[in-house]
Amino acid sequence: MALRGVRVLELAGLAPGPFCGMVLADFGAQVIRVDPPGGHGDISQLGRGKRSLVVNLKQPQGAAVLRRLCAQADVVLEPFRGGVMEKLQLGPEILQQENPRLIYARLSGFGQSGRFSGVAGHDINFLALSGVLSKIGRSGENPYAPLNLLADFGGGGLMCTLGIVMALFERTQSGRGQVIDASMVEGTAYLSSFLWKTQKVGLWEQPRGQNLLDGGAPFYTTYQTADGEFMAVGALEPQFYKLLIKGLGLNSAELPNQMSMADWPELKKEFAAAFAKKTKAEWCQIFEGTDACVTPVLTVEEVAHHDHHRERGSFITDGEQGVSPRPAPLLSRTPATPSFQRDPSVGEHTEEILKEFGFSQEEIDQLNSAKIIESHKQRANL
Repeated sequence: MALRGVRVLELAGLAPGPFCGMVLADFGAQVIRVDPPGGHGDISQLGRGKRSLVVNLKQPQGAAVLRRLCAQADVVLEPFRGGVMEKLQLGPEILQQENPRLIYARLSGFGQSGRFSGVAGHDINFLALSGVLSKIGRSGENPYAPLNLLADFGGGGLMCTLGIVMALFERTQSGRGQVIDASMVEGTAYLSSFLWKTQKVGLWEQPRGQNLLDGGAPFYTTYQTADGEFMAVGALEPQFYKLLIKGLGLNSAELPNQMSMADWPELKKEFAAAFAKKTKAEWCQIFEGTDACVTPVLTVEEVAHHDHHRERGSFITDGEQGVSPRPAPLLSRTPATPSFQRDPSVGEHTEEILKEFGFSQEEIDQLNSAKIIESHKQRANL
């Protein structure tokens, strides 16, 4: 696998950090999740392919344990607000003195500097501050966040993963690590560069929800079918739009020009009435194999069973029969090989990991006695 041999220490956090660690693990990195004592594991359920070590970093002895681990690691991934790790004497200046090759990835909402760097926030707040949230929503309604996908996972976890991979590549030339300041606000804005680059070409000059790509156009939105399901339409180009009209059974000579924005509301009603006459399955059959850019809106229960995904193996089933997306993208020589084992329980691998990093049994026993570490080995059910 592409990242085989890379050692990552992931300090336990919420969704973006665990996702970043899971991607690294899927592509071959050895990812160790450093959990706090008394924790309940990764509530994001993104522990695939990882092992768990419990260390109390708030105690000087616990911080010393992590410093010792970092001396042999390639990457440390921390998800805290600016200044938290410095208070624990675990900031990059200290850790990189002992290990100049260490890549120190800092994944936070607002970044490590600026007036918001020390305050709390969630995906919707980061999305709002990036400027992107102002563009999302129906006409005449409040902006709304598309789940917590854009800032947490796109602008946060995935951008941080990209930063780590780039830093690992650069290290092959310089031999040195570096600090990655991954801000979810900035990552989301960068992910949405298209918004900024197209401001002057008229794509977004109308109010929210009335533009070409935000649900305003009748040929780029969703419609309900006769059985209460939905179809997605993306027939932007004239040749695709022509096929859409044909599939809907409408007469193009009786319709206004495709790009007449003043007629979009009425045209949308016309399309809605047409889609409401048939079921989702019927529309799928009509548009199957055409370039009309019409596809079913699949539910999460349906998606793994769709023929296209089955043919590509796009979804996988783990050992506990849970379905999830296969890692992407596909690499021809070094593809991801995700683990099919259950996610690690908190502290399951504490002793195993410490021994790998050179801790003696005597040291481990002493740390256990001092409640600096916790070990919770899984017992087989007989």
